Amino acid sequence: MVYSSNNRRLATNGDKQVADQGLIRETACAVVEKLKSGEVTPLDLLDVLERRIAEVDGKVNALPTLCFDRARNHAKALMQKPATERGLLAGLPVPIKDLTAVEGVLTTQGSPIFKDNIPAKSDLLVEHLENNGGVIYAKSNTPEFGAGANTFNEVFGPTRNPWDTSRSAAGSSGGAAVALATGTAWLAHGSDMGGSLRNPASFCGIVGLRPSIGRVAHTPKFGVNRTLGVQGPMARNVEDLALLLDAMSGEHAADPLSLPALPTSFLSAARSNRKPKRIAYSPDLGITPVDPEVKAITRKAAERFAEAGAIVEEAHPDLHEAHECFHVLRAFDFAISKAQLLRTKRDLLKPEVIWNIEEGLKVTVEKLERAEAQRVAMTERALAFFDKYDLLLAPATIVPPFPVENRYVAECDGKKFDNYVEWLGIVYAITLACCPALSLPCGFTASGLPVGLQMVAKPRAEAQLLAGAKVLEDVLGLRGTTPIDPRPPK
Repeated sequence: MVYSSNNRRLATNGDKQVADQGLIRETACAVVEKLKSGEVTPLDLLDVLERRIAEVDGKVNALPTLCFDRARNHAKALMQKPATERGLLAGLPVPIKDLTAVEGVLTTQGSPIFKDNIPAKSDLLVEHLENNGGVIYAKSNTPEFGAGANTFNEVFGPTRNPWDTSRSAAGSSGGAAVALATGTAWLAHGSDMGGSLRNPASFCGIVGLRPSIGRVAHTPKFGVNRTLGVQGPMARNVEDLALLLDAMSGEHAADPLSLPALPTSFLSAARSNRKPKRIAYSPDLGITPVDPEVKAITRKAAERFAEAGAIVEEAHPDLHEAHECFHVLRAFDFAISKAQLLRTKRDLLKPEVIWNIEEGLKVTVEKLERAEAQRVAMTERALAFFDKYDLLLAPATIVPPFPVENRYVAECDGKKFDNYVEWLGIVYAITLACCPALSLPCGFTASGLPVGLQMVAKPRAEAQLLAGAKVLEDVLGLRGTTPIDPRPPK
């Protein structure tokens, strides 16, 4: 059966008014407890979401494809089981980024090439979430093939930042971040290669985590050992983020790089109150310009770790090869995954994607050899760095949210960038070092736009990262600033 409706009717349940819309402001953890106790049902939550989407999504375009019929069928099947046997999410609805296949649901990858694509099989990530009690009700908007950190495409148009609808939501998980910020999702799936979870989290005032390689299993495509991109959780606070990471984690034979689930949950780690002892803060990782206001806000937030008893010092690992290394490895990844589309559908690809593929086709074995060696060296230096520091903090984005019409950031603080991805160096350097990283809301600009603090731990140390993030979240006191109603430009 095909479920690709974008019908946005006002939700009702027979002649009865839908469940309390106040549920949208509850945390995911609280809603899951209500599901487990029987206070609400998965069908109640779908009614709430359908009504909320009808009210706000037309202003921001976060969830362009809805599949509520499919969701209700799944919810009804879940409700045949005892609440305690419905998995970690217990029937909580979750949207899936439009790069990832959901059986029977329109999955476009933001490309006109796939504007009518209805997958016959879900990605194993989706299957895993559904087996863990997640109910899929929507696809979140993304730029074409996730390329470019501004969420717009020729199929559905741009996604707008709810803090100021004239501004970008960043990308490529922009639809997911905006859904969380506007209350059309309690949790959301995203993915991250060069900051695609962290950038929109920063721009939209929510939390997004790039996990370690293999932490979240997914269906391999075009290559088993593609490790630049990972799948990860997005949420409105750290505990909810940890809950979704628990629901997404675990090994699967179909993904040979996937890691087994840990004996202790990430949610319990987030709640452990385990305080880091020594923190490093860097305003720029030594590799990029950063907007002065963003520097000031992130530095002030990092320094507040002292209130939790941590030593905070300015330091960073040596990541000087990041721009050259990422350019080569990302281009090569585009070549192996998209070269066939360039040969057959060039007229339907956006210029940035064409450029990326063509750059990849120029890559020589010598360039690959150099780039892989650079990545190994950066990872080794990062590991040595974390022998001294528990966490590394830096801005999650180098600018506040920019006008939605701008395809990308062309310059910052007087520096003009060589290409459309170079402005993302502060996040893709961490990708290259194989470290888990999240963006935590840490303040607002003078014009009221969110700023995210990037928090980084050593590889496979998500538990330590989440514990530290929850400590700082409590100190900063910004939890609960979302969801919001979309705000027009001032």
